[in-house]
Amino acid sequence: MTARGQKALVALPHLVNLLRREPVSNSPRLRHLPSLRRTFSLYDQINLIDSIPEDQLRFQSYDDTGFKINNIKYEGSLLIVENKIMTWTPKTFAEITVESLSIFKVVHPIPEILILGCGKQIQPISPELRKFIRSTGMKLEAVDSRNAASTYNILNEEGRPVAAALIPYGVTS
Repeated sequence: MTARGQKALVALPHLVNLLRREPVSNSPRLRHLPSLRRTFSLYDQINLIDSIPEDQLRFQSYDDTGFKINNIKYEGSLLIVENKIMTWTPKTFAEITVESLSIFKVVHPIPEILILGCGKQIQPISPELRKFIRSTGMKLEAVDSRNAASTYNILNEEGRPVAAALIPYGVTS
């Protein structure tokens, strides 16, 4: 088993315990926690790469294929939630769906804002995706990936609860 796979196995029980400990409620009606099967499905979809202390997480650079964060180069699309850096399934903007952001159905507390890095150019967000993000209680900031990385750095340094979903800068559609 790879080191990345071992980190995912170690983190999974923590995620399940966290989900059981704190109720998820953004509506008057308490939402039920996802089944263990659903939790594993989320881990299949988004593979944990690394956990970095909050005060140290910082995008240093980007290129057409990925991002450099804290002196480590990450290839491909990334999702950052609660200072956890994860690979993210979508390779193009068109592949970003409600399902690809389904982790926000179970994350608690929910971040204040989701910064969506669209690649090289800002793209229009589908009404379905906007509705889903609004239903979580998050605000959405959709910008090119270069500005998404900078915005994330600023908000994170301010201590704001922020998440980022970024496609590499070289992606144009």
